[in-house]
Amino acid sequence: MEYIYLGNSGLRVPKYILGTIPFSGTNGFEAAGDVQEDQARRMIDLSLEAGINMFDTANLYSKGDAERVLGAAIRGRRDEVLLTSKTGFPLGEDPNARGASRNNILTSIDRSLERLGTDYLDLYFVHLWDGRTPIEETVETMTQLVKQGKIRHWGVSNYSGWALARTYSIAEQAGYIPPVTQQIYYTPEAREAEYELLPAGKELGISSMIWSPLGEGLLNGKIGRHKEAPENTRQGGGWPEPWVQDQERLYQVIDALEEVAANHNASVPQIAYSWVRDRPNVGPIVIAARNEEQLKENIASFDIQLTQEEHDQIESIARPAPLYPNWHRAMSSFEMASPSEMTYLKGYKQSMGMDE
Repeated sequence: MEYIYLGNSGLRVPKYILGTIPFSGTNGFEAAGDVQEDQARRMIDLSLEAGINMFDTANLYSKGDAERVLGAAIRGRRDEVLLTSKTGFPLGEDPNARGASRNNILTSIDRSLERLGTDYLDLYFVHLWDGRTPIEETVETMTQLVKQGKIRHWGVSNYSGWALARTYSIAEQAGYIPPVTQQIYYTPEAREAEYELLPAGKELGISSMIWSPLGEGLLNGKIGRHKEAPENTRQGGGWPEPWVQDQERLYQVIDALEEVAANHNASVPQIAYSWVRDRPNVGPIVIAARNEEQLKENIASFDIQLTQEEHDQIESIARPAPLYPNWHRAMSSFEMASPSEMTYLKGYKQSMGMDE
């Protein structure tokens, strides 16, 4: 396993991180999986054997039960693992038990630590943008948690480009500690993060950690132009996400993944993981599995190396449209682009028929 630095920090993390959304499978998360303690413990074993020592969870997942299962699975080996969790989504009727307020963050961290059976987290996320809470309040609270030793680093998730930059600019002020990573959605089909989030993260020294590179089950190999999602999957079990802007384009992406997978005697998920892993400005990616067989398959994707032709074949299908100001910059100021955005601008030029 490759280890990389997480943003502008000294924390080294594996390129693959194990996500725990399939853990427990209660309180509305039944379609995501039902991994219980014994199986979770075995999955932690397999991950550690492969060099994956970071595990990602959230108080949202099964409304805390995923944290409990993960905590039980790592009991007795806290010093061997890196733990993340998140807060921000509403979990009940309490009007203060949501968002990025000081009240919610301080309450949430203590409850997450208790469920996980630890006294600190290596990384703690604000799970979604809270436009009603002053950014200063959020930054100050996260800084306080770092200084108290309850968390080692912090990050944000599902922010827009401007919200990420604004948060970082506030956190750069004296006495505050900036976020070191953002966790964002990015797949071979869903490429919106290329507009701002991926280059912004690179420029700001904020690692881009990718959640659900398989599109919340869309790219699990069981769905296709002539294949409906089985009932025992998220997409077949009534899972509401993600939004797909063009169903035909999704099928074209799946077709390409299937073709490349055949070249490697691999599965569609393995090729999707490999493609996302190697994209510009991408940091660690969060993999997940409902059972040991899936986990072994997903981990094995780390050793798959796509050719440039295969990479380009997948990339060209769902390339984002060159929305303003991207088309203007590709036409008029391409040579002034920073390295973090050059790859995307080249794609826009190709889309506009301006190949060099």
